[in-house]
Amino acid sequence: MSVTEQTAQSLVDLGADAALVEKLYAELGELFDGELAQAASAEQVRALRDRWLGRKQGLLTATNDSWLKTAPRDLKPAVGRLQNKLKARVEEIVEQRGRAAAAAVVRAEPGIDITLPGPERVIGARHPVRIVREEIEHIFRGLGYSVFDGPEIESDYYNFEALNFPDNHPARDAMDTIFLTKTMLLRTHTSPCQIRAMEKTRPPLRYVVFGKCYRHDAPDATHSPMFHQFEAFAVDENISFCDLKGTLEHFTRQFFGASVRARFRPSFFPFTEPSAEVDISCIFCDGRGCRKCKQSGYIEILGSGMIDPALYGYVNYDPERYSGFAFGCGLERLAILKYGVEDIQLFFQGDARFLRQFR
Repeated sequence: MSVTEQTAQSLVDLGADAALVEKLYAELGELFDGELAQAASAEQVRALRDRWLGRKQGLLTATNDSWLKTAPRDLKPAVGRLQNKLKARVEEIVEQRGRAAAAAVVRAEPGIDITLPGPERVIGARHPVRIVREEIEHIFRGLGYSVFDGPEIESDYYNFEALNFPDNHPARDAMDTIFLTKTMLLRTHTSPCQIRAMEKTRPPLRYVVFGKCYRHDAPDATHSPMFHQFEAFAVDENISFCDLKGTLEHFTRQFFGASVRARFRPSFFPFTEPSAEVDISCIFCDGRGCRKCKQSGYIEILGSGMIDPALYGYVNYDPERYSGFAFGCGLERLAILKYGVEDIQLFFQGDARFLRQFR
């Protein structure tokens, strides 16, 4: 009976004693050495590994089940020691021979330089809205502004009441605002951060805010129910509309280019008085008139104004002493203008072909 046939027999059936156990494992070791000498290629080494170390039909698995588990109690220590010793030797030799065979294959391949770096991994790209945010933050940090953040789920108080919205204002209608409860909602703008910042900080203060906003808008090329907005505001003594105008002219030139001209038009917002819409000279035709600017030479970009003194009553500021300004704009709006994007929905679809343009 060969040693491979004996691996299927229990030691009790073989009538084994300590001497026979030593002999059986010595013969197994010799069998492995003989098969190892014939394994030259990587495929042969893998076959040898499976024959000896396979979980279901490997020779060492068979000896573990038929010899070690069935050994008499007095033989178990010797069998276990020999089993572990042979298994460790087989595992080490097979691993070494496998690495050597794989390296030989690589060396044999013509034209392959294994010292060269591997193929370049495709990495992600920064989102254009993120790029715009970082550029705006850089501009305003250079003016001494800090970044302020607020919750996306807001109360009616911060989103409307403390910002001087009357009870019958259209923005407070469920057709425009996404209400979660009677008094809680998804914020429609970043302006609630003005109140939150003024509650926490005494003047002088200068903040820029970035965040998601939500409205009941049907998705199309220019609208989205979720969008990103930035807002900047400052409160101090003796701040005037001239400071607002100078800040916005500096921002638009830094963001769009030194040749851009800003234009202010009277407007109305509940939380600013006076209020103004801000236009810039068309960056596509340099103000000469084109389809983008509807032949007007100017493109509207944001709303602005002096903070209404009524807001100071909610934060215990003295309106006779302090004044301030605020302005805000959608980040997607700025990204569309800066990069010439035609459809706002492209910012939310995650198309890698679109995003890779903005690395």
